[in-house]
Amino acid sequence: MGAESVITQAKLEVKLHEHALIKPAEPTENHVYFLSNLDQNIAVIVQTVYCYPAREEDRVENPGLVIKEALRKVLVQYYPLAGRIGLSPEGKLNVNCNAEGAVFVEGEADCRLEDLGDMCKPDPSTLGRLVYSVPDAKNILEIPPLAAQVTMFKCGGFVLGLSMNHCMFDGLGAMEFVNSWSETSRGLPLSVPPYLDRTLLQARSPLKIEYPHHEFSEIENISNLTEDSELEYRSFCFSPEKLAELKRTAMEDGALVKCSTFEALSSHVWRLRSKALQMAPTQETKLLFAVDGRKRFNPPLPKGYFGNGIALTYCLCRAGDLADKPLSFAVGLVQEAIGMITDKYLRSAIDCFEANRAKPSLTATLLITTWSHLSFHTADFGWGEPVQTGPVTLPGKEVVLFLSHGKERKSINVLMGLPPPAMQRFEEYI
Repeated sequence: MGAESVITQAKLEVKLHEHALIKPAEPTENHVYFLSNLDQNIAVIVQTVYCYPAREEDRVENPGLVIKEALRKVLVQYYPLAGRIGLSPEGKLNVNCNAEGAVFVEGEADCRLEDLGDMCKPDPSTLGRLVYSVPDAKNILEIPPLAAQVTMFKCGGFVLGLSMNHCMFDGLGAMEFVNSWSETSRGLPLSVPPYLDRTLLQARSPLKIEYPHHEFSEIENISNLTEDSELEYRSFCFSPEKLAELKRTAMEDGALVKCSTFEALSSHVWRLRSKALQMAPTQETKLLFAVDGRKRFNPPLPKGYFGNGIALTYCLCRAGDLADKPLSFAVGLVQEAIGMITDKYLRSAIDCFEANRAKPSLTATLLITTWSHLSFHTADFGWGEPVQTGPVTLPGKEVVLFLSHGKERKSINVLMGLPPPAMQRFEEYI
């Protein structure tokens, strides 16, 4: 299986109109909105794009006007997105629901939509022109939770670019919001209305930390892993056949009863990346990934829960064991990490953050972010489903993205960056 370089897409010039603040179409509650401890640690801006080609049977209305009006309407139910991020007296993030408005801007590109190329290999310098970034913002508090940009292309197609704060929702919550917005654009009722009350995930009093939370533990760097080297990016496509082969490999020694696609692929990438970085055999290495806790809470979170319902879980072992033992060893660790995520563990993690305000350590660590199971491609604003969706920015050295790929989205694209010598070794191993 060959790797594909992250290509530089067509030089893109976008002429932007004046941005506007889109307030909810009806009066909304004015209050300070609580963000849970599962929201606090991931206050980062996530930028995504949705590409809609011109079609002969398309609506005659201007997409920007239609999408903007739909945003005004959907913000009535999603009104915290029209507020502003703030800080509590305890230094925790919250939202001032003041209906100041989400940012909306329209623009025109100087090329055709197909000139953007394949977005499974994003070029941030190009795609970044399709999302609105607040100029001169010094920190997260100066950036509205939601900014949208609709860019028209010469061919009649358009791109919707979104910039959203991860503290407002996780991938599933973001997907439900975008799909609700697109349903509103088509005049439909929301199939999954948002459930706004995040106090369901308040820390307990007194706090009850019942588990070790090694996702926050610092690992000693005994392998001279460099932190500031320039990265080379590659995209590796795993077809359904390759994924099935990985699962068979994990199962062949009889140590496992079952193995999912995520378990096999994440274990495979973790092993080879650790080898490619030439970690010392006694180097502790950690795998971090998010597990959806919605159905694991007791009782489960309500349908449409608006917020982060995910929790980070972890695997921890020596790099030598990871490299020398069969794939089933790593898969077993991943399965144990998933199995840990119970109501008691989730509540313990929430209380642990309340006590320590710790951030996950990324030394000798791989953080896998999985987008391959999210249905962003169903967002039909009245011009059909997008032909491409994806992130704008490339992952950091410690992060690997799993993206769905292909017409039926059964393949998985693994997007990652490593120092050039390590990337060369990774390509040889894979």
